[in-house]
Amino acid sequence: MSKFWSPLVSSLVPYVPGEQPKMANLVKLNTNENPYGPSPKVIEAIQAELNDSLRLYPDPEGESLRQTIASYHSVKSQQVFLGNGSDEVLAHIFHALFQHGQPILYPDVTYSFYPVYCGLYSIEGKAVPLTGSFEINPEDYRQPNGGIIFPNPNAPTGRYLGLEHVEEILQANPERVVVVDEAYIDFGGETAIKLVDQYPNLLVCQTLSKARSLAGLRVGFAIGHTDLIDGLNRVKDSFNSYPLDRLAQAGAKAAYEDEAWFQKSCAGVISERERVAGALSELGFEVLPSKANFIFARHKEKPGESLAKELREQGIIVRHFNKPRISDFLRITIGTPEQNDALISGLRAPLA
Repeated sequence: MSKFWSPLVSSLVPYVPGEQPKMANLVKLNTNENPYGPSPKVIEAIQAELNDSLRLYPDPEGESLRQTIASYHSVKSQQVFLGNGSDEVLAHIFHALFQHGQPILYPDVTYSFYPVYCGLYSIEGKAVPLTGSFEINPEDYRQPNGGIIFPNPNAPTGRYLGLEHVEEILQANPERVVVVDEAYIDFGGETAIKLVDQYPNLLVCQTLSKARSLAGLRVGFAIGHTDLIDGLNRVKDSFNSYPLDRLAQAGAKAAYEDEAWFQKSCAGVISERERVAGALSELGFEVLPSKANFIFARHKEKPGESLAKELREQGIIVRHFNKPRISDFLRITIGTPEQNDALISGLRAPLA
């Protein structure tokens, strides 16, 4: 603590990102990165931008990328908001749309950045308990609020909420913004973007970090009614009017233009997810149904913290959350077939 800190800084509890360890021969299954890498067309597009134009500022509106994303999702470019990763997009959402003097609602087991943003922007947050099977119950969101946000599929559980249930939440809260955070939607879910023209209070947030393998490039976006997008742009242009650099815009655009690579990558992850889930079930794990690029599982006898430690000693890193309700679970990113084989083999010894 420093005497030069603002009072707010002293009270903040920052988000703790997944570990990025530097270990030789590491099997890294802790941060939900895509194991298959970006499209070669992304690399080509970035290399093509490595020229004298880097002395110039990028397009502050990201118009070409916005148009590409809009065309892909059958919306207007004016309905697309870009940010430096979906975390920045979420930060602007909290600042621009959630400060209404009432608590915002989010699940009790969810993305832990939500309460961090509440602290940063002095917003009251209310955690709504998931069901006993770790599902979102739309009925629980029929209460006074200043806005609602939840991931779909949820993180870290991986459970997916069907669009008919998303609509239940939207219809019950027509005067408040409902944000659906779809970081993992491409691994088996159905996007709520198709609902934005029907519900002016809906904002859908996505990222290129997961399904399009661009975690290192930092590109995220939101899609919704133009009134919501205008509000986000007012905050963005008061904070950083150039959030995406030239390389990020070029690479992201190329990623959307290689649909075959995208579909192959997602199919590979989905196939391996089902294989790993089956193998873990055979080893005595309870595995929650997942539509993400990870699985959430707990062993029926062995504590999660102990398993995570024993895997680490073998050079296999998974994510363990020492939090209420989920302390015995492991969140396991789906890796390559070879990485997943190492995981399964690594679990057999401590479970023997």
